[in-house]
Amino acid sequence: MARDRAKTTKKKTTSVESIRHKDKRANIPTEELRDFVADDEKSPKSMLYPRDPSLDPQLVWKGKDEQDRKDLAVPVVPVYIQEKIHPQAIIDDIRRHASPSPAQAEGDREGSLKGRGEGGGFGEQFNLFADFNGLPEAFDQRVDFYHHEGNWSNRMILGDSLLVMTSLAEKEGLKGKVQTIYFDPPYGIKFGSNWQVSTRKRDVRDGKAEDLTRQPEQIRAFRDCWRIGVHSYLAYIRDILTAARELLTETGSLFVQIGDENVHLVRGVLDEVFGSENFCSQIAFRTTGGQAARRLASVCDLLLWYAKDQGQTKYRQLYVGKVNEGQVGRYQWAESVDGTTPRELSDAELENPHLLPRGWRLLVHDNITSQGLSGESSSPFQWNGRIYNLPTNSHWKTTPDGMKKLAAANRLMAIGATLRFKRFLDDFAVSPTDSVWEDTAISGFGRKKQYVVETNAKVAGRCVLMTTDPGDLVLDPTCGSGTTAYVAEQWGRRWITIDTSRVALALARTRLMAAKYPFYLLADSPEGRRLSPGPTGGVPGASGEAGGTPAEAGGRSTEVARRPTEANGPSVGGSGPTVEASGRSAEASGWPTEAGGRSAEASRRPAEAPGGSGDIRKGFVYKRVPHVTLKSIANNPDIKEGMTREQIDAAIARHAETETLYDQPYEDNKRIRVTGPFTVESLSPHRVLAAADDNFDGAVSETEARKHQDFATMIIDNLRKAGVQNTRKNERLSFDRLDSFAGAWIHAVGEYTDSDGKTRRAAVSIGPEHGTVGPQQVKEAAKEAVQGVGFDVLIVCGFAFDPHVSEETKRYGKLTVLAARMNPDLAMGDELLKKTGAGNLFMVFGEPDVDIRRISEPRPSGSGKQKPPADARRSEQIVVEIKGVDVYDPTTGAIRSSSTDDIACWFIDTDYNGESFFVRHAYFTGAARDGDGPYDKLKRALRAEIDEAAWSSLYSTVSRPFDQPSTGKIAVKVINHYGDEVLKVFEA
Repeated sequence: MARDRAKTTKKKTTSVESIRHKDKRANIPTEELRDFVADDEKSPKSMLYPRDPSLDPQLVWKGKDEQDRKDLAVPVVPVYIQEKIHPQAIIDDIRRHASPSPAQAEGDREGSLKGRGEGGGFGEQFNLFADFNGLPEAFDQRVDFYHHEGNWSNRMILGDSLLVMTSLAEKEGLKGKVQTIYFDPPYGIKFGSNWQVSTRKRDVRDGKAEDLTRQPEQIRAFRDCWRIGVHSYLAYIRDILTAARELLTETGSLFVQIGDENVHLVRGVLDEVFGSENFCSQIAFRTTGGQAARRLASVCDLLLWYAKDQGQTKYRQLYVGKVNEGQVGRYQWAESVDGTTPRELSDAELENPHLLPRGWRLLVHDNITSQGLSGESSSPFQWNGRIYNLPTNSHWKTTPDGMKKLAAANRLMAIGATLRFKRFLDDFAVSPTDSVWEDTAISGFGRKKQYVVETNAKVAGRCVLMTTDPGDLVLDPTCGSGTTAYVAEQWGRRWITIDTSRVALALARTRLMAAKYPFYLLADSPEGRRLSPGPTGGVPGASGEAGGTPAEAGGRSTEVARRPTEANGPSVGGSGPTVEASGRSAEASGWPTEAGGRSAEASRRPAEAPGGSGDIRKGFVYKRVPHVTLKSIANNPDIKEGMTREQIDAAIARHAETETLYDQPYEDNKRIRVTGPFTVESLSPHRVLAAADDNFDGAVSETEARKHQDFATMIIDNLRKAGVQNTRKNERLSFDRLDSFAGAWIHAVGEYTDSDGKTRRAAVSIGPEHGTVGPQQVKEAAKEAVQGVGFDVLIVCGFAFDPHVSEETKRYGKLTVLAARMNPDLAMGDELLKKTGAGNLFMVFGEPDVDIRRISEPRPSGSGKQKPPADARRSEQIVVEIKGVDVYDPTTGAIRSSSTDDIACWFIDTDYNGESFFVRHAYFTGAARDGDGPYDKLKRALRAEIDEAAWSSLYSTVSRPFDQPSTGKIAVKVINHYGDEVLKVFEA
């Protein structure tokens, strides 16, 4: 019998889960299905944002009068999904290949996959992507974009934020749906800040040519934002804020992070867009260190907080510990254990309260009178044999009976002839946050920054917590390293983040894919309901209601940083309740927990879903802190004369008010959480909104036409001189002649001589000056090239290429299509071009060198009672190896492979259906292997369950084995350190 029990003993493993939101999102096109919305791309409608110069006093800047003469017009263009990512699926795949023991495999199967689907042991890949979309089965309905809704997934979007926000509002119906926007624009320092150009190099310096961004969208954004200094900067800020306001709910908030150099100007623009009556606060938060200055060093940055409608603003009060905030210094008196006459602290005790005898309590005496006459409350009061008179025209803050309660509770003290109220430090061990945040400086031991202007997570998180509830939508139009998205995910909010930089999104994507979060208990879950207040809002466990402590709910309360009892030593805490007491044992201390955020909203409890049961919109279960006030003691029905101190403290605890700690949900340390499903999207082609003085009506001015013609002429002149080369200097296509050509998509034609001495005809198509070459341009240029006389080679020149271009270049038979990357210095002006020279201006775009092989490998046997036949445990699987990047020699047509050093990461869709790219495998070859890899936190949390070899596979150039795709295709996407991407599809 004992042996049977031993056989069934199961080793529990750490459950890895993620939050799935029950909200829906519009069905938007993927890059693969872009042809179904071609008309929207070719002739987009315009969204008009009205301007009203008759509002409150406004700033004036150069060009503003011209801008105000017409509404802000922004084209409404589609956003396309490029990748669908489910980090939990990647972790589950690693666990499956970690070769667990049979007992652990059983525990993994139940702990990690229970409730997610039917059939299959842990050895069988569970398809978490099965319910990623939630779209109709019929293909014609799936491509009926914007008319159906799918499951919510968070969003990371590459593109101009003004264009993207307009698309979200008009095409996807998100106008009035965003709860909070966190906007961190350039501070305006020198009006010439650089951008990070590589994921490997965070240190950039203003004015250094090598540190100037080379991304075409950012070059255009830089020129539009800074072309006339602060004047264009303010126009840029106003346009972004105008679009942002349209997205906000009526209860929504916007935060703008800014430095002191331009805060006064930006606040003026905010007053213009939001109205000065909707100004909420100007928050100063301490930064890591002060910038060098001739006079006072600047040690803080600023947040400007505005509401859509201040009368309806959602606000959740946050608290900070009095000990952490240095407010203990206000408590300059102490009282002994027996409650005898309090005394002032000595100078030494003020410096170090730990010197107080054990059990003594810190206190401050407070005023007990208010101005004005009030009947009996204006009468003298007798206490300890002495009559205390009131000042003229004043009254006690409570009734005569209330004064007697205060006296019985030993809460009165005399300072000379004045009666005062004793307020202990542990009456309310926290204080409300105000507009100065001193605790936000990042120590030298904080997380290493990955991005040059990375936002402080504590600052962004505090803004999110103050103005949103779980399930609310947060938007960041300047993504950077993804800090806003990171904290929104941590606290269970939905998020959308936008940036024009591929480097920024490459860093943010990696950060979120590998993030590890605490697992907070949902109010709408069995564990959460055991911890939540009963129907009457009382203490959990009272009157037969379900209750208990966090330990009973399978959780562990997070250690509260604000612990005055411990911080001041045992001599300060006394017997009063503290934050930790109220958090660690709701039942023992008598302080209730708080459930939820939007508990008043009527919503049905959803069915079981991946990431645990419960609706995130019901919120988390939060710790609560007791708040003992003069009023709660004076009105306490249990306080009587002659009670002991313990009885008095218990009576006070039973009737004290409590405050919810929204930043301290209960945590279950037996589970961890990873980022929920999200998509990587883009405007495609990656559009950049034209400058404020450009037209949006489709008409091309003479100036614009001349500008585009000059750009094409400049490119052709440099192409004629430099030719086209690959990464090897001796392999170059040199033109014998190259002439301009007035085609629709072909801009130049010419001839060159190959290595065999034969003359070949070449056509050249030039991509946009400030944008990305997409498959459509390649397709149209190729169609034009094969007509008439025909060409041997089509060279498509661009500063950046859409990932799908490589697939488009395969499809034109005898016509060789080359994607030639133009050196971005061509767009940066003559000075940089002189430094670059002609050696590497046009380079054939390398494609990943991928080797696909099939292996036969034993598969885990599973844990079911009926084992499959022995021959069924072996199956042919696929392994993908990336060997480098293919380099094309234009003179010989030969292709050779180079190193993998420039590859930052690569992804595989192991079952590519041609409709969307799912990141089923992810490998970060450019990340540090030891001590600083993106998955280090998850690795430490799961070190007992996943072996080193499995973790090492995340940084490999060889994939883990996977099954034959049901679609017969796989897709491989490779991303380099500059954020450039290429996608290749293979038959398998």
